[in-house]
Order: sequence, then structure tokens, then C-alpha cells
Amino acid sequence: MLYTADTELNTVSWCNQRMEEITGFTFGEMNNLGLEFFRHILHPDDFELTGIARQSFRDNKNIFGGVTRVRRKGENDWRWLVGLAVPFTRGDHGEVKEVICALLDLTVAMDTHNQLAEAMSDMLRRQNEALLSKLTAREIDVLTLAVRGLNNKEIASQLSLSRYTIETHRKNIRLKLKVRNTTELVALARKIGFN
Repeated sequence: MLYTADTELNTVSWCNQRMEEITGFTFGEMNNLGLEFFRHILHPDDFELTGIARQSFRDNKNIFGGVTRVRRKGENDWRWLVGLAVPFTRGDHGEVKEVICALLDLTVAMDTHNQLAEAMSDMLRRQNEALLSKLTAREIDVLTLAVRGLNNKEIASQLSLSRYTIETHRKNIRLKLKVRNTTELVALARKIGFN
């Protein structure tokens, strides 16, 4: 599927026939709905990606890609799509005016299951490494002990630090990893590979 999107008007400015077939919307409907078109087709948990993509192009990023769930108008089943968007036209000052997006339906287009699993695993590993690179060595020590179930007092004792210092480290870790509480922090840490 291919489409272009106007970054100022937040609307689809062109699409191919496959885009209409997969979404169940005509080009005219997509264009008239503007950003609401994406609210109709994207999974509610994925809709925020539209804002992230728009901001990345406002910041003059040259590529935006990811995986999202989409469903056809009137249907209940979600399809997994992988997409890539790049600047298509630019304004007089180099700002991105339009982006062109290519989407591939992973639910029907994958004949290389082993390679897909390996690619996803590799991408997750790289993302996890990027997350870990945000943490200091001391924060990694604190996170490791928190994942093992130690409370702040126990972590402080093991690291010969004050409980308040541990609380500060945990707060910084949560901010850097963008989690709200210890439960989310521990779940993310386990996903990254902490035991």
C-alpha cells in the first residue's frame, strides 16, 4: 500500500488502489476525514504513532518507520502492518510538506517466518541496548537489584548508599525508561533481559 500525507493539513493527499482495498475507505473519504481517518483504521493503542510521526518530520527527521495494527472499515480483525515514511516534498525552507508512506501487510505477505522472527528479535535487541545506554552504571546496579525483588532499603545496604540515594536513582531510571511505577519498571527490565 502506498499513500502520501500532507503534514500541514494532516490528511491523505494521494493513495493507491491497494490502500483503498485494505482500509475500506475511498481516497475521497480518507482526504475528507483528515487525521480522523487514521483514528478509524488504527488500533487505539497505536494511534499515538501519528503524532510521533508528525513531530519527527517537523523536526526534519528523514525517515519514520514502525509496526502498527490496522483494520478495514466495518471489520473486527486487526492486521499487522510494517510501514516506512520518508519526505516526499519540502517547502522553501526545507521543511517537510508531504511524506510518502509504504505499508506492507505482515499477516498475509510473509513467507519467510524464520527470517521475520530473527529480524524482530534483532530489532528488539537493538532497542534494548539503546534503552540500557541511557542508564549510568550505578542505575544499572540499582535496576538489577530491584528486578531481583529487593526494596530500597535492601538495595541501599547492598550498595552502601543511603535509601534516599536509591530512591533518586529509581526515579531517574523511571524517567529515562519512561515508565510510571516499579511494576512497569520491573516488567520492562525483564523484557530487556534483567533477571
